[in-house]
Amino acid sequence: MSLVKSFSEKIKKNQKKKLQRKNSIISIKNNIDEIYDLVYQITTTISKIEHANPLNAYGKKCFSQSDEDGITIEIFKRLKNLNSGSFLELGVGDGTENNTLILLSLGWKGFWVGGSNLAFDTSSSKKLKFYKNWITIENILSVINKGLKHLKVKELDLISVDLDGNDFYIVEKILHSGFSPKVFILEYNAKFPPPVKFKINYNPKHKWKNDDYFGTSLESWNNLLTKFGYRLLCCNSQTGANCFFIKKKFSKLFKDVPNDINKIYSEPRYLLHKNFGHKKSMELIMQIING
Repeated sequence: MSLVKSFSEKIKKNQKKKLQRKNSIISIKNNIDEIYDLVYQITTTISKIEHANPLNAYGKKCFSQSDEDGITIEIFKRLKNLNSGSFLELGVGDGTENNTLILLSLGWKGFWVGGSNLAFDTSSSKKLKFYKNWITIENILSVINKGLKHLKVKELDLISVDLDGNDFYIVEKILHSGFSPKVFILEYNAKFPPPVKFKINYNPKHKWKNDDYFGTSLESWNNLLTKFGYRLLCCNSQTGANCFFIKKKFSKLFKDVPNDINKIYSEPRYLLHKNFGHKKSMELIMQIING
């Protein structure tokens, strides 16, 4: 019996040690995550304050992926258009994290278009309409006209585009068709700093593979939007993912914003923790070397 008892006690001690080691590992991981959160808060705060563009200091996350909401709010404050307006957002994921939820909360109305199901039902909403569509240059205008008819408006104050792919061609189609919102929020591929011109080849079936083959460089966006009377205003500094354009006629409201694209550009900070940037795409490299 004493041998059995001794063996049983050893098992209990081993189990206790295993539990202690497991708890220690969990504790270390939690501490690392807390340290990361602290460092991330500090670095993002510094990046906003030290950015050459004063508008970046207004960055704040409410519903957006990072600090876009604060910039959006400041822009429409200056436009005196904060508490009412109409928007279109292309590419909204499941609807829980995007650029126009904050505007809905301020009293705006608008419509979303995306290829994924939302995490909630919008059918009873009087201020938001969702269209589940895969966006191409062939169908974008019919979708927009349908949304405008539903909202009973003739123009939009804001268009936000984050499609992880054919964004340039979609926006180009929108602009050539005469739509002219006060503000554009556009995802840009920050891997390419000015003066690099880049956009992926148009492919109506393109699906993002979580790599760096997506979208449009800031330089290419600026060249396109400038032709249609827009001015580059800001790139969010927390992630370097979205750029903001306004109609040039509103430039006097943003005299503090530099005109130099290099002072507005923000480098990519998508995955500052553990990994920096997206995984490498051979498709991207092949396009560059064969372009």
